[in-house]
Amino acid sequence: MNGIDFEQRGGTVDQKSKNSFFSWKLHGNGKTLSPGEVVSPDERLTWGRTVGIGLQHIIAMFGATFLVPLLTGFPPATTLFFSAISTILFLIITGNHVPSYLGSSFAFIAPILAAVSGGNMGTAVFGILATGVLLALVGLLVMKVGSRWVNILMPPVVTGTIVALIGFNLAPAAYNNFVVSPVTALVTLVSVILIAALFKGMIGRLSILIGVIIGYLCAVIRGEVDFTAIHDAAWIGLPEFTTPHVSPAILTMFLPVVLVLIAENIGHIKSVATMTGKDLDSYIGRALFADGLGTALAGIGGGSGTTTYAENIGVMAATRVYSTAAYWVAGIGALLLSLCPKFGAAVYSIPGGVIGGVTVLLYGMIGMLGVRIWVENKVDFSKSINITTAAIPLVIGIADFSFQIGGSQLTGIAIGSIAALVIYHLVYRIMKIRKFEDFV
Repeated sequence: MNGIDFEQRGGTVDQKSKNSFFSWKLHGNGKTLSPGEVVSPDERLTWGRTVGIGLQHIIAMFGATFLVPLLTGFPPATTLFFSAISTILFLIITGNHVPSYLGSSFAFIAPILAAVSGGNMGTAVFGILATGVLLALVGLLVMKVGSRWVNILMPPVVTGTIVALIGFNLAPAAYNNFVVSPVTALVTLVSVILIAALFKGMIGRLSILIGVIIGYLCAVIRGEVDFTAIHDAAWIGLPEFTTPHVSPAILTMFLPVVLVLIAENIGHIKSVATMTGKDLDSYIGRALFADGLGTALAGIGGGSGTTTYAENIGVMAATRVYSTAAYWVAGIGALLLSLCPKFGAAVYSIPGGVIGGVTVLLYGMIGMLGVRIWVENKVDFSKSINITTAAIPLVIGIADFSFQIGGSQLTGIAIGSIAALVIYHLVYRIMKIRKFEDFV
């Protein structure tokens, strides 16, 4: 693959592990964990317990993965199908060393909504395909030369800013859905808040999914749900696929999403490394390549772009089980579930009021993830370079600035992302030339 060996230094897999790709060592007696112990990626519990944890991973990713197609109009079953395929590819490419589920990325929501506003979903699919190809190329580059250049190009202040502006850019979309049915939206939103506040463990982590279910029941009572499509759908069948429609003009809206996907993948690997005590930096290139390939495949067939999921990190943190065997169970289970059109139709029947209620919180949470990146990396906003890098792009993203350049439309996310990169590196160089001390 362009001269790059998956088994080269930085991702070495010994001969024994290559000969036993699907062999996981049984951790202890396979039933219990002592205090402080974790089940490593190359270990597993008994198969019954492993299947149970794999099902938990399906539940954990379910709400967020399905929310993206609901918001964008993509077929839910198709999204789930490519999510499962992407997860399985990720496990294969990372050699079963990085436990992860690849679900729908929220970073694609804004560009997809902008692309489909003209009524051509194939255009949005092309944008996803192009983004996936670019991310895969970045992954190959990281595998070749290492990941240090990524950290130099995208320091925490830049990464946090880009993630934050993507979330806050979606605020008008949340409002537009909320006003479709304010009562149902408010019931949904309050339910999510109360469940998260009242319950711990798995129920608390599934507050968005359970809140959507409560909102859906409220919508049913209020006569806002149409069951016709559910009744007409078959129990077994292939998902609905969409062919990409080439449109270079929309690339400026989609390609900045690569920056977010890079940040999410690196953050995921760092989190798992911290929890397992293993150095996984050598797998960053593989992870980026795998996510890019999965996103490109989704773009070819009409699924949402993918990313590694923080929701599933929560399951691992709670169970202390980092076995990749559980993710194979989740990937295969999700694949089987995607082959049930009636299930997809049921998800697609969720009305706008429910979506409006949950997205008020969800879009805000995406924005606050950017703030979290700043906090965790101790970004000092008393420094002029940091506050300038964040302030200008955030206003651009929230106000959704737009410019027409030839046949391309630059939107708030693209302009804000470019501004964050340019402002930081320009100011950095100027201050370095001026020999200002302690400026970052």
